Amino acid sequence: MKSLKQILDEKKHKEIISIAPHRPVFDALVVLAEYKIGALAVMQNDKLVGIFSERDYARSVVLQGRSSKATAIAEVMTGNVICCKASDLADSAMRLMSEKRIRHLPVMDGDALIGMLSMGDLVKEIIAEQERMIKLLEMYIKG
Repeated sequence: MKSLKQILDEKKHKEIISIAPHRPVFDALVVLAEYKIGALAVMQNDKLVGIFSERDYARSVVLQGRSSKATAIAEVMTGNVICCKASDLADSAMRLMSEKRIRHLPVMDGDALIGMLSMGDLVKEIIAEQERMIKLLEMYIKG
């Protein structure tokens, strides 16, 4: 099973896509649409201070009748962010995401954010790992 750092290293887009907490929600929506992603790291002075997701938008802006151009990300972001370490394995990260009912997981190396993984990233890795195991077992059986 691969570590989260290994999965991040194999991702097509390695950049950390983030936004500052003082920016309007509208700006975050533009970035989410541009990159076709569901969440952004909210960074202040190179420090992770929150995460802003489509869920945050739906629950804290749309359903509360707020304006996406007049509402700052800091007002609606998830501030108590659940993170994993770079050395954690894919299956433990998937378990954590399932238990906490989250879809995006920041990956930390000490205090530094090194990337973000989605539930889809982890599902893809777990399927690939299962396919590798099946091939090894088939080779073992065939001798």
